[in-house]
Amino acid sequence: MTSINLPYIICSIIAFVPAIVLHEMGHAFAAYKLGDPTAKKQGRLSFNPLNHIDPFGTVIMPLMLMVLGMPVFGYAKPVPYNPQYFEDPRKGDLIVGLAGPAANLLQALVGSGIAWICASTLPIYDLAQSNVIFQYLFGYLLPYYVLINLLLMFFNLLPIPPLDGSSIFAFFCPVKYLPTYYKIQQYALPIFLLLVLVVPQFLHFDPIGMYLNVTAYNLFGLIFPAY
Repeated sequence: MTSINLPYIICSIIAFVPAIVLHEMGHAFAAYKLGDPTAKKQGRLSFNPLNHIDPFGTVIMPLMLMVLGMPVFGYAKPVPYNPQYFEDPRKGDLIVGLAGPAANLLQALVGSGIAWICASTLPIYDLAQSNVIFQYLFGYLLPYYVLINLLLMFFNLLPIPPLDGSSIFAFFCPVKYLPTYYKIQQYALPIFLLLVLVVPQFLHFDPIGMYLNVTAYNLFGLIFPAY
């Protein structure tokens, strides 16, 4: 039986909540700035995590991935918006779709910046050895926060509904094929769940994990200091 690493679980939750809340607020803020008040009226421009939680994508799936020892990522309730408010609906849809991953990238860069400043000004190794708070802060929480934001960013850029990458795909899709694409979207979620949960466990082939290794983990190694 796999032992439970309580500090890992606690730090993952603390890092995951603001990462996903600010991701959704990014969508809502972009839609609002483009003239659509829908998300704001439904409370999605809020720091309250309860306004953004999707039972499966925010709670069940991350816990399952954590138990299985896989990278922890997920999604929240899709932010409601009405493209009819946008001056250019296709361009507006793309901007709203990219705003969430952009919020994660910004958080990852801020977290890495804090880590670099601390690494250059503080004896982090000595502090971590002598103080458990610094050990959890620099050894667990800060790197997890940066990594989870990168995982969320690249994961949500996959062109599979309900993920944000689907809006990017729709932007570049020829107009004449859009009705067909929107019809196919209703079948995308089961395919998405198969790729994320079923295929890695039963076929021992993890395409999503391979993609995240090449993208999120490599970028983490580049921007986060090794102290």
